[in-house]
Amino acid sequence: MKPQIGVLALQGDVREHTAALEAAGARAVPVRRVSELAEVDGLVLPGGESTTIDKLLRAFDLFDPLRTAIADGLPVYGSCAGMILLADHILDAAPGQQTLGGMDLTVRRNAFGRQVDSFETEVTVDGVAGDPVHAAFIRAPWVESIGPAAQVIATITSGPATGRIVGVRQDALLATSFHPEITGDGRIHDLFVSIVRREY
Repeated sequence: MKPQIGVLALQGDVREHTAALEAAGARAVPVRRVSELAEVDGLVLPGGESTTIDKLLRAFDLFDPLRTAIADGLPVYGSCAGMILLADHILDAAPGQQTLGGMDLTVRRNAFGRQVDSFETEVTVDGVAGDPVHAAFIRAPWVESIGPAAQVIATITSGPATGRIVGVRQDALLATSFHPEITGDGRIHDLFVSIVRREY
């Protein structure tokens, strides 16, 4: 059976994540309501603007149910803003901004700079075989610090940001600073589907 994986469809690259999940062998569905959240085996939190997504989660009455689902073990993958939403702590948070939490991390918003500072590079990701992943960073966060419950799976290996953490995993939660859904490399989605299937 194909796992049914939701894509939070409030903002961000919903269509691109949906296509990548389908290519990875999942059935992808949009999630905008609590009833839809209850039907999925896993969930993707796309990139976008983390403060806006926070507000939309509350407007759609999804914030508390999703926070509970994460605490109860729902597999979730967050890219870019999704990483911020999964972190327990944020540096440079907007006034009143909250996170769903679940990952033992502190992230820094817009750590790589503004939109004009966006870039692409190759990133080796633990759990992803073969060549490094081609990663796109768009107003991306990085992980400032990590607690003992979480595991670093990717760091920047060249340039001024060398050593910065850009990929993490904690049990069934996965997060990246970058956007694999826009580069045509489906291996991060393959990894997440395997997590949902409890294969890795």
